[in-house]
Amino acid sequence: MVVTVSLVALFGLVLFFLLRSRTLGAGAAFIAAGFGFFLASTGAAKPINTLAASLIETVQNL
Repeated sequence: MVVTVSLVALFGLVLFFLLRSRTLGAGAAFIAAGFGFFLASTGAAKPINTLAASLIETVQNL
């Protein structure tokens, strides 16, 4: 739960700055999609949360 809330805040902040600076592209689309998936509790949210948790754990173990 803590990881999900943190990722929503991170994606939301990055998306806000990308939209404010009018930077559009593949990166902005990825951030927007990630923000949407974490914000909404869809059927795809659980696999995405699992993937994000695995990536975070992997980065911590490096």
